[in-house]
Amino acid sequence: MSEFFIENIGLKVGLEIHQQLSTNKKLFCNCVPLESDEYTIKFQRKLRAVKSELGEYDPAALFESSKSKTIMYYANPESSCLVEQDEEPPHNLDIDAKNLALVISSALESNIFSEIYPMRKTVIDGSNTTGFQRTMLVSQGGHIDVDGEKIGIQSICLEEDAAKLLGDKGDIREYSLDRLGVPLIEIALEPVEGDSKKIKKIALSLGRLLRSTKKVTRGIGSIRQDVNVSVKDGGGIVEVKGVQQLDQLEKVVEFEAKRQYGLVKIAEKLQNSNFGEISKNDVFDITDDFKNCQSKIIQKSLRDNSIIKVIRVRNFVGMFGYSPYEGIRLGKEIGQLVKFYGIGGVFHSDELPNYGIEESDVSIVKKILEINEKDAFLIIAAPLVKIDFAINSIIKRISQAKKGVPAETRLATQAGETIFLRPRPGASRMYPETDIPPIIITKKELEDAEKNIPKSWDESLNELQKKYDLNLQLAEQIFDSAYLEIFEKICEKTSTAPTFIASILCSTITNLERNGLNSQLLRNEEIAKTFEFLEKGKIAKESIEIIFENIMSGKSKTVEDAIKNTSIESVSKEEFEKVIENIIINNKEIIQNQKERSVGPLMGIAMKELRGKVSGEMVNSILLEKIKKFLENN
Repeated sequence: MSEFFIENIGLKVGLEIHQQLSTNKKLFCNCVPLESDEYTIKFQRKLRAVKSELGEYDPAALFESSKSKTIMYYANPESSCLVEQDEEPPHNLDIDAKNLALVISSALESNIFSEIYPMRKTVIDGSNTTGFQRTMLVSQGGHIDVDGEKIGIQSICLEEDAAKLLGDKGDIREYSLDRLGVPLIEIALEPVEGDSKKIKKIALSLGRLLRSTKKVTRGIGSIRQDVNVSVKDGGGIVEVKGVQQLDQLEKVVEFEAKRQYGLVKIAEKLQNSNFGEISKNDVFDITDDFKNCQSKIIQKSLRDNSIIKVIRVRNFVGMFGYSPYEGIRLGKEIGQLVKFYGIGGVFHSDELPNYGIEESDVSIVKKILEINEKDAFLIIAAPLVKIDFAINSIIKRISQAKKGVPAETRLATQAGETIFLRPRPGASRMYPETDIPPIIITKKELEDAEKNIPKSWDESLNELQKKYDLNLQLAEQIFDSAYLEIFEKICEKTSTAPTFIASILCSTITNLERNGLNSQLLRNEEIAKTFEFLEKGKIAKESIEIIFENIMSGKSKTVEDAIKNTSIESVSKEEFEKVIENIIINNKEIIQNQKERSVGPLMGIAMKELRGKVSGEMVNSILLEKIKKFLENN
């Protein structure tokens, strides 16, 4: 297994930033983008691929159609209407969203078009009820400065956000319509050469410029990066979707660079072999031959009435399992490919006998295929309606292996790896929107956009520092976080020190996330309410972490529930002093032996009982006072 060096592979990365705009309404209707867990409307659709105006099918649409999914939609009338359900034409374009797109384009010195034409982009994975996403090209060109280097802008688009995926249940895919139609700005950057740290810096700089407008949504899911990655001599460009955090972006670029360069190494090895093409004559049905196979996976497939087929690959021995770098194998690539048809996976000859498939089963397959020691094979079990689609995709993927990296769309995992999502879309996926007339951009709108260009990040940061008396590190953390808006609101309404508020929002919540808790369960209104309770003396400072931990773990939904569930209501001075006096009485020997130094061990005892009810400073102060008084009297 070779050692991997990212500097030597000719890595190129093009970023596409998708940022929700905070206009308090959707792009083509007046609905408020309000996320909820309660849905009073439910309906289903079946989406299919259709030919474009050029008479062609889009490959990505054909792939999604082949999965044969039924799409179930859940809606709340407070956050969606007939427009999202595709039962009514779109309303007029939201003026605030248009003006904000013009401001951002002006800030990036991008050339704004005098007429903007709404288009339809074919999307039939179910994330749009219509089968397409409305998008419009606002401007082209421009740049952003990053550490003295000008990074070029390819295009800036204004578009609708997609529906929120709730999950897959077999052949049914579920979405909620809360997010569908929320205004989204897409900024595509020119490809740049460099390492993952440089790409992260570019994404951070662009994100900061967008946040400087104070008109963009913050929080997980509100900004997403699509990353186009390629390596020298790799062949295709791979688009990775769903990157939501900068640390994840850095890992994704590193993983995808290694994966693609590993595929180049696999291709080089194949080019020096006698591997040829696979035909339909290389596919055999072995369902009856495997009825006595002891593999639990095979037996389950037979009980589910699945078909079992085997694909013969001449002169391919060792290639499914060949791993130029750790975790990079053609067998793994094919396994991910079939999973997106809802198929559990495949077995290949380089890993058999294994998984309950015994040597006798392998011998049966070899006899049927009439193969020798240089040949390889794949076994796949799947329902009749899916198996031929999957086999065609496998054969195509094996053929592509000789060329290097296939052009495809992949999905970023939380761990920073990527998995196959679908083929790359073609030009035939985009066509004109017939329900919306062209949008004219006036000279006054351009002038207003120039006047409203936001302050630079450095200016905004300096202003934040001075206004709230924060140090540079804390000012940076709160500005880059999802909590700037709620931070400023809390500072306006309470007398709590801004440094303490910023520390709770940036450090305490982050530490709880690192412990595996979910910050998305902690709504902004509950954060604000916690600081209101602190202001009124209902809770102590030490209570905040306990409350947040309780909500982020899913045990409580509101601050009131968390206070009740954790028993952290503040106590009266009389109750508090009584607790301290009892601790003194029960620990006389420790005080007599250690004198004033006994405050340490007794503090631990006191905080077990009073944590979250009284501040640590107060406990320490009163405890020391009581110890001194006890020593004087004895």
